Amino acid sequence: MSETRSRWFTAERRRTLIQEYGIFLAFLILAAILSVSNEFFLTPGNISNVLLQTSINGVLAVGMTFVILTGGIDLSVGSVVALAGIVSASFATTSSTAAIYGAPYPVIIALAVGVAVGVACGALSGLIVSYFSVPAFVTTLGMLSAARGLTLIYGGGRPVPALTPEFRWIGTGHVLGIPAPVIILAIVFGLAWWTLTRTRFGRYIYAVGGNAHAAKTSGIDVVRIRFVVYVISAGLAGLAGMLLSARTGSALPQAGIAYELDAIAAVVIGGTSLSGGIGRITGTLIGALIIGVMNNGLDLMGIQSYYQQVLKGALIVGAVMLDQKRSYGA
Repeated sequence: MSETRSRWFTAERRRTLIQEYGIFLAFLILAAILSVSNEFFLTPGNISNVLLQTSINGVLAVGMTFVILTGGIDLSVGSVVALAGIVSASFATTSSTAAIYGAPYPVIIALAVGVAVGVACGALSGLIVSYFSVPAFVTTLGMLSAARGLTLIYGGGRPVPALTPEFRWIGTGHVLGIPAPVIILAIVFGLAWWTLTRTRFGRYIYAVGGNAHAAKTSGIDVVRIRFVVYVISAGLAGLAGMLLSARTGSALPQAGIAYELDAIAAVVIGGTSLSGGIGRITGTLIGALIIGVMNNGLDLMGIQSYYQQVLKGALIVGAVMLDQKRSYGA
């Protein structure tokens, strides 16, 4: 009996360890394989480049984590990236079109406008999802199309170039040798970790995702929680849009296409359940790093981007299969 119990404990313990630390192990194995495959992978310059490339998707994925933890989904973040990027850039351009918008404004104004655009999009989506009970997939799919159309209308289908140095700094600047976007991602991640693990609001998010009916019975304002998470997701998409514009030096109307897929992939690969209620923000960060490392490593090895899409799709499906097995014990 004792031996059977010992074997059971060992099996349960192994399963728990895999669930808790499997994503970290997968990341270390991937990094080890790529470092052996290419001598330039572990160079300081390339590591900095990986972190820089991961920063925008990381910011998006943090916001997406809040939504998915409640059992929702946000397909609009890629379009919100483009809309917020081009609107904020119009407040920070020195090009010949600057007079149309009265630009350039102080950088704080341009940044505030970009976040406000994202928050407005999220508030509209959150209102429809939470107060009118429209499925999140349908609502955010509609916002995806609407925000992309507004981007083209606002900018006339043209990019907004010649951004001020102050605005570009958030995408190209450094602090003590660390790229500014990486620092911004670290701040966003830290605030998200604190919110989800140390606040009542964070506990409510998990409760709503785990069982919305039980959460409502317990006195949690489910409608408000669902509304706020979409505001957070789109607000961070607005921040990501400004980071992208600042990094490239101009805001492009076609920016952000399919970015929502990378954000969702990072969250799912990081172990957050699409059913809601289960997941950690640290897993999301590792998921974003896995995608960034994989893309960078394959680029270094000269492998075409088409194969990257195939591998990314396989990772998403594999992560969801593991989640289903964990959820239903199949």
